[in-house]
Amino acid sequence: MANGAELLLHAEQVAKTFPLPAGGEQTVLEEVTLSIAPGEVVALLGRSGSGKSTLLRILAGLIQPSRGRVLRRGNLLQGPNEDVAMVFQSFALLPWLTVQENAELGLFARGVDKAACEKAAVDALTMVGLEGFEGAYPKELSGGMRQRVGFARAFVMKPDVLMMDEPFSALDVLTAENLRGEISDLWEKGAFPAKSILLVTHNIEEAVLLADRIVILGANPGCIRGQIKVDMPRPRDKKAARFIGLVDYIYAVMTNPKAPVGEFRPAAQPERFPMLPHARHGGISGLLEIIYDKGGKEDLPKFAETLRLEIDDLLPTVDALQLLGFAQVAHGDVLITDTGREFATADIHRSHEIFKDQLVKHVPFINTVVEALNISKDESIEKDFLLDILDEHFSESEAAKQFETLVDWGRYAQLFEYDADTERLHKAKGEESQAITPPQPARLSPPGR
Repeated sequence: MANGAELLLHAEQVAKTFPLPAGGEQTVLEEVTLSIAPGEVVALLGRSGSGKSTLLRILAGLIQPSRGRVLRRGNLLQGPNEDVAMVFQSFALLPWLTVQENAELGLFARGVDKAACEKAAVDALTMVGLEGFEGAYPKELSGGMRQRVGFARAFVMKPDVLMMDEPFSALDVLTAENLRGEISDLWEKGAFPAKSILLVTHNIEEAVLLADRIVILGANPGCIRGQIKVDMPRPRDKKAARFIGLVDYIYAVMTNPKAPVGEFRPAAQPERFPMLPHARHGGISGLLEIIYDKGGKEDLPKFAETLRLEIDDLLPTVDALQLLGFAQVAHGDVLITDTGREFATADIHRSHEIFKDQLVKHVPFINTVVEALNISKDESIEKDFLLDILDEHFSESEAAKQFETLVDWGRYAQLFEYDADTERLHKAKGEESQAITPPQPARLSPPGR
């Protein structure tokens, strides 16, 4: 965060009250301290009654705080803030002016000469995709186009802070999504005509998509409950686990006014594509039985010497035991787990079931294979389908090895069969549709080539 002299805006212990018709007063904001630094997008997120719009107007200098103060670049703000521009929910266009004249309005009010106003307006209208509509009137435009004029009118001012008061809420879903994406693109490309953005919204997903920092406001009276840093790279993927997790976290905070607001720490997610050790199921079963017969614990170097194997030859199978939860390695010793003991002593039918359970639990990609087989019309998929996905995470040669190991383990788990002649996987005969839930499957469509 920038120091006080570098801050574009700083609200310090701001409170706002309004008189009531029957006497007394209503407190809308209470003890709000908030700063806006250069180069950041800040979202004010709160329910109705949290004073979001009131705070925005105080920072813009449109209304005065009842207590506290607002600093603009370190200086006390007295009157309208000339370093900010506003985009409103209701478009706020003058219907008797053309698109270009509406865009010029702010500069004209500042006494900028006509030629400079026209050039700035044309440039801003081009930036928002309204070239060719300069002579149109607001009544001739759709809602999305009117809001683009609102953005152009703000852009021509080249403000320190662009303030947006729920700018997409009056638009239909598709128009809002499109305009939201264009604003995000301008910011990410460094082409945005403002140093910072302050966004007022009640849309949680919108805040996570656009903001670097989200300020959560409490209601009645409005106060800052806490702030959350959105430390995700841009452009942001709404389907990413961290994005979804943060939206869910904020939703939980917003629906529970007494919940503390802290930094979001996502739960550890299982690795979707762990490197599969190149060990066949027979080697896994055989090694596990030997360890079990030796009391369930064995020194790894001595074990390799006893088996007359190089330790590097033994490690892939040991790694497979660990990955599948059959054994642990600590201080050079291989220790069999309870699941490993059960597997080592199970009959053939039960061993298949245990192997399947551990494979599903510890190798998430196996769920992708099973899901693809379940939704396929003929319950089969091509080898290349899976290789296309694996190629995204491994080299070409390693992807082929991963596929071989996956097929070997999946066959033993009786999840599917593989026909080497047709190079197709088939759902295992006699198997009902697998209801596999943990963890969620990876995407099923192969990446474009």
